[in-house]
Amino acid sequence: MKRVVIVGGGVAGITVAKTLLEGKMLAEITVVNNTPHYFSGPSRPLIITQEQSLDRIVRSYEEVARRGIKVVVGTVYSIDPANRVVKLVGGYTSDGGLKELKYDYLVLAPGIVLDGSQITGYEKYRGNVLNVYDPGRVHALREKVWKAERGTVVVYAPKAPYRCAPAPTETALAIDAVLRYRKVRDKFRIIHIDANDKTQPPVLADVVAEIYKKQGVELVTGQEIVEIGENYVVTKSGEKYQYDILAMLEPNRAPKFITEAGLGGNFIDVRSPQDLRSPKYDDVLAAGDAAGLPFPKNQEIAFESALFAANKILEMEGLSYRASVQYAFLGWAYVGNPEGRLETLSVMFGLDFTSQPPKPTKDPQPKREYTERKDAWEQSYLKNLFGY
Repeated sequence: MKRVVIVGGGVAGITVAKTLLEGKMLAEITVVNNTPHYFSGPSRPLIITQEQSLDRIVRSYEEVARRGIKVVVGTVYSIDPANRVVKLVGGYTSDGGLKELKYDYLVLAPGIVLDGSQITGYEKYRGNVLNVYDPGRVHALREKVWKAERGTVVVYAPKAPYRCAPAPTETALAIDAVLRYRKVRDKFRIIHIDANDKTQPPVLADVVAEIYKKQGVELVTGQEIVEIGENYVVTKSGEKYQYDILAMLEPNRAPKFITEAGLGGNFIDVRSPQDLRSPKYDDVLAAGDAAGLPFPKNQEIAFESALFAANKILEMEGLSYRASVQYAFLGWAYVGNPEGRLETLSVMFGLDFTSQPPKPTKDPQPKREYTERKDAWEQSYLKNLFGY
């Protein structure tokens, strides 16, 4: 029986495991995840407005295990692709310690690491850096936004690609909505500093610019933050911005063990978007946000790349099953609520990568219906992959 080790228990990793089972592959499938739960991403900005709660977007792996998938809680720290070995540190006190897993196929879907190490002052003032990506930091951000009486909020987006392109604009407008609801918006400045020449995704940049103008959110583009102080940030051009609340997304990269194994730089090298094998090893594949794909990093692309990765393994095993997949997605971006109600509106956008250049679509009219669609879409993913 073949041994398949999947590093990462998110959308990409669980999709690969599930698809291999659907393809009737006779294999021992092991998923290694660094936590005993999964924290869903798309609706995290709504934690700020209290429209979303952890009980609706956190899932455990019991139902996954009942399908015959072995889930190991541990942190991978090394890969030896020449000898087909994954090394990890166990995550539970009862079975902690160093471990090794041997594999016939390795799928790398570890997600991304938030890395602010190149920013001066980051190590000293990291405790000031909040965002919607980390469960602890999003709760701290929510508490500050709901309690502060006046001040300046700085929101930052690093250079693309980064996970969930609209998240920084969603964060800024969620904060705007809460401050309006609390009737203190006139006592705050909200400044969005963006390292890109326009807000992401580009298809919505004009929509966001218009909403920002109406809502009084200040936008600074084409500027990287290079220094963090106790109450200020400095951009590459030398501009200094004071902050009372810093909602900053650090640059994204794959975990360090990827580079150390010679499998990529900032992201994992793959042969093509459809052939997700490593250029060096037929038995090592990548999927999800850590894969070096020429696409945005979002849940739908993570899912689709996982299907391509699973299909390639099934093909190499001589099995006929193939999941139907192409790179194209429809998504929704939160845009707050200009009336200060805790009923977030959203705009719709999409990209079809089956044509070149990719065909964009959008509906720039903010609608509550789109927020509800996004919620239903996220919940359907969770049920499909995690069983509830």
